[in-house]
This record gives sequence, C-alpha cells and structure tokens, in this order.
Amino acid sequence: MRYSLILLFIAVSLTGCRRSATGAAQAVGDTLSFKYATQLSVVRYEGYTVATLKNPWKPSATLHQYVLVPTGEPLPDQRPEGTVLRVPLRRSMVFTTVHCAMLLSLGMEDRIAGVADLKYMKLPWVHQQVAAGKIADVGEGMSPVVEKIIDSRPDAILLSPFENSGGYGKLEDIDIPIVECAEYMEKSPLARAEWLRFYGLLFGCEARADSLFAQVDSSYNALRSMAAQQPEPPTVLVDKVTGSVWYVPGGQSTLGRMIADAGGRYLWADDNHSGSVSLPFEAVLERASDADVWLFRFSGDHDITADELLAEHHGYSQFEAFRRRAAYGCNVEQSLFYEESPFRPDWLLADFIHILHPDITNQQSLRYYHKVK
Repeated sequence: MRYSLILLFIAVSLTGCRRSATGAAQAVGDTLSFKYATQLSVVRYEGYTVATLKNPWKPSATLHQYVLVPTGEPLPDQRPEGTVLRVPLRRSMVFTTVHCAMLLSLGMEDRIAGVADLKYMKLPWVHQQVAAGKIADVGEGMSPVVEKIIDSRPDAILLSPFENSGGYGKLEDIDIPIVECAEYMEKSPLARAEWLRFYGLLFGCEARADSLFAQVDSSYNALRSMAAQQPEPPTVLVDKVTGSVWYVPGGQSTLGRMIADAGGRYLWADDNHSGSVSLPFEAVLERASDADVWLFRFSGDHDITADELLAEHHGYSQFEAFRRRAAYGCNVEQSLFYEESPFRPDWLLADFIHILHPDITNQQSLRYYHKVK
C-alpha cells in the first residue's frame, strides 16, 4: 500500500512538472529587437503577437497592450490581456496627417478608410480621395462624427495620445480598437522613425517597413558621420516668438538632438525637457543674441522676408544671425515638414547639415528650410 502511494505521488509530481513545463513553453515568445525605440516592445507567440506601448508620462506604467491575431485565425484560448487587433488592418480611420503620409510611404494608402482634421492635411491624394467619396471625412479629431466612423466600418482608429487627455469620449463606446500612436514621445529621431516597423506589423507590410527603416537608419548615420568631421560647430537658435512667448525646443527634444547630429551646438542643449520650453523674448535674446544660425518654422502663403520678420517683432534685429543674413525659415504650410520628417529624419538632417556646413560639397538642395530674403 505504501509502495503504491509512493508511485502515485511520483506520477502526479511528474504530471505536474509536465503541465508546468508546457505552460512555460507556451509563455515563451520571440522578442522582436528594436535598435533605437524605447517606448515599444513586441513579442511573437504561436498564433499571435503582443505589442506593448510604454506610458511616456508614467515610465513604470503601460499605455496600451495589443494582441495581434491574424485575420481568420481563432483567438488563442490563453492569451494575455490587451486590445485584440485582427491583422493585417484593412480599413483604418487615421486622425493625423503624419500617419496618412506614413501609410503612403509604405504603399498602404488603400488602407485609409477615413480621416479627421482634413483641413490640416496637405496631402493632395487624400483630398482627391475624399472628394471622390472613397475616403470619409469624419470632422474634427477632438470631436469627430461618430456615425460617419461607424458607417466607414474601420477595423481600427489611429490617433495620437496626449497627457491628461481624459480619454477618447464616444470613440471608446463604439467597439472599434484604438491604436495609440505614441512614437512622437521617443527621445531621438531614429527611435521615433523605428516605429515604422510596428506599423508594418499592423498593416501586413513588415518586410517593406523594415527595409524603409534600414534605409533611413543608414542614410541618417552616414550624414551624422559626415557632420562630425566638420570643425568648430556653429551655434544655433530655433523658432521665434508666438504670441507673447518664445517656444524653444527642449534640449532632449528630437529637434535639439538632431542639431547636435548635424554638427551644430544647440544653445539649449543643457535643458532636460523633451518638449518645448516657453521663455520671454529677453531670456532668449540674452542667451542667443550671438547665435551663428537662426532656424525657425512659420505658417504662411509665401516665404517670409526680413522686413516681415521685423514687422512681427522689431527685437529680431538684435540677433547676430538676423543681421548676418543667417536666418532660415521653414514654411510648414508649403512644405511637408510635419508629414515627412517624423519618419524621414534623414531628410531633415540633410537640411540642417546643408545650412550649418555650406562648405561641404555635393549636398542636395534644401527641402524644408530656405534662407530669408
């Protein structure tokens, strides 16, 4: 009897071990390696993939977790918690111009079922498709027409999250998955661009997205290496007065880091913010009156002139870069700066290098910034 009990105990123990081993095996996935991105992790399992987005405002928290399951495949019985996305996405509601441009660059423009904030999109193709009734215009991104979204039958809504946004209102009640596009919170240009690979997973063009990012990565680093060989870096002032303040990109912003990669010395490089810092005009003048180069963005129907700049604020005449005709403006209305540069930072870096190091030969013409006349 005692011998039988011992055998039974051993058998149960071994069975328990096998069950535990099987459970552990099922929990082991293949982690997708990211070279630069820090706010995103992807693990492949048999039958599904888990993508976890970190909360950029609460480093120890998760912003969102997605379970990617191929269309037509049964949902796994033992899957982790998260929003289920049937991939590849076929019909998406896209709320931002940058993600519309990204899908066009991946050849996935036919996956755009609808857009929000059409008036802010400078992509002619999108406007043509809306006019032809092939893409729905669902109104303003902050208060979209929910009925139009439902009628478009999208399988996901792509939008950018914001800190303390208070949620997405009625969008959370219509049973359509929301993809929170948080790549803009990455702290380096290449980290932000590497999210191309995540979107490649969502839209079934993984190889194409990986190839495009590899091209961006190679181009960016080649340009950075070229800039690093230049002598004394010129000092750089960025942007201009808006209303009563001057919004200066923080030292940890992608723009600030890109100036360093272009071989420039950003005058707010010692600042720890990744977003913009609001400063009075006098504070900017005190630090940057002798800046070698002034780069700023503006919105208008024509290229701004020096006289128009002075009409905006006569204090600009006190900056050495203005007096030396070393001011360069980027008209965000007449260029695709916001549409292209997040996922093609190499194109913007090329502009910065051209401006900061004009003696380098064989450079391409400026794409976004132009010298103020």
